[in-house]
Amino acid sequence: MQPKKNEATTSFTKVCLVCLLMILPNFIWAEEETKEEKLPIADLQRFTKVIEYIKEYYVKPVDDNVLFENAMRGMLAGLDPHSSYLDTEEFAELKASTTGKFGGLGVEVIPEDGFIRVISPIDDTPAQRAGIHAGDLIIRLNDTPVKGLSMREAIELMRGEKGTKIILTIIRQGENKPLQITVIRDTINVQSVRSKILDDHFIYLRVSQFQSNSGDDLTRAIHTLKKNNAGKIKGLILDLRNNPGGVLDSAVQIADAFLDRDKLKPYDGVIVYTKGRLPGSQIKEKAHPGDLLNGAPLVVLINGGSASASEIVAGALQDYRRAVIVGTLSFGKGTVQTVLPLKDDRGLKLTTALYYTPAGRSIQATGIKPDIEVQNLKIPTPNEKDDSNAFLIREEDLQGRLDNGNNKAADKTSASQASTTASDTTPPLLYTDYQLNEALNVLKGLTLLTSPSIPSTRNEKTAAG
Repeated sequence: MQPKKNEATTSFTKVCLVCLLMILPNFIWAEEETKEEKLPIADLQRFTKVIEYIKEYYVKPVDDNVLFENAMRGMLAGLDPHSSYLDTEEFAELKASTTGKFGGLGVEVIPEDGFIRVISPIDDTPAQRAGIHAGDLIIRLNDTPVKGLSMREAIELMRGEKGTKIILTIIRQGENKPLQITVIRDTINVQSVRSKILDDHFIYLRVSQFQSNSGDDLTRAIHTLKKNNAGKIKGLILDLRNNPGGVLDSAVQIADAFLDRDKLKPYDGVIVYTKGRLPGSQIKEKAHPGDLLNGAPLVVLINGGSASASEIVAGALQDYRRAVIVGTLSFGKGTVQTVLPLKDDRGLKLTTALYYTPAGRSIQATGIKPDIEVQNLKIPTPNEKDDSNAFLIREEDLQGRLDNGNNKAADKTSASQASTTASDTTPPLLYTDYQLNEALNVLKGLTLLTSPSIPSTRNEKTAAG
């Protein structure tokens, strides 16, 4: 015996059927136009029946707006990790994030097996300062397990007023138990481009994410560094580690800054191209004449937190052999998301295409493999205990060894001075950022190869081993 429907449910069902009748001509027109797709009448009827049952039998009343918003979220979440429905607050935050000012923890995340995976923490944000790493898996937010939460619910828990705390319980590769990290929420102002001089005319440029003004900021930074170094730059390191991506146009502009169209023979000067179903999703960006470095050597640093737009830049510079890529395998996000505005300040972030490097490589799920793989090791400082050399023996340690004939006191003084000099000149990068230190060594090597040859001043006599 069929249960009796109440008037509200019956009215709601009628509204759904009216909506279907209104969109029916559009489906029929599309079918006549393509001769391929058919109107999924049975699916639409099932959808309205599910809504009807929820309205009728669910344990408590459910607002119509909640039902439809959840339905839209579910549709998009089932497509891929990067497509999503955006309510008014999420839509506003997305627009704000491209300009570099937004609220939160300062971490780029995606859902993974019911948990939250960190793509990368953003520079100078609460998450980065607290010690969150790319690849961390968040399993608990304060006392709330992440498993079972929707992405929206998890993000809402991470949000909060400036100055308030949240404890993230994470699983990190290499750790034998979960870690608890306290993060203090703050308003985040991201400066996407930073620069400094590392060593004698060797320049360091850090791009933490691609904002709408990042390309112009990088260009200004290079011009300023040239001016401060008498117009001379021997080489440049572009640091894209833990850069989650951002605005495509800025990524193209930054790659273009180092590519001279007139010197690019293969691939027709293409920086990146995309493939999608619709004609509007077919994009092909090309380089322009000129290179801000005038051909000076370039090294690009990447790691597992380098995603999307970062991989576009690294891939283009690698394909044209314009830069040596150093670090570890990148994240592998090679999909294009288009933001489609909806009514009432809502929006849709929809995956519409795939990225390809100039050589036709798809970045998706493969990433950019560095030319020189360098893990981010921790090197103990001279003041830290290191027993690795405890059993090494030098000539001076051998019993009965011969002296070199020089004054012993002078030898000791010279050795002491050499030790002091070495300690004073050892680059702190070796201890603070091993990957960057190795990138600088690679850059110096490239500079030697591209510099005019210098006559050797070495003594040609060598000691026999």
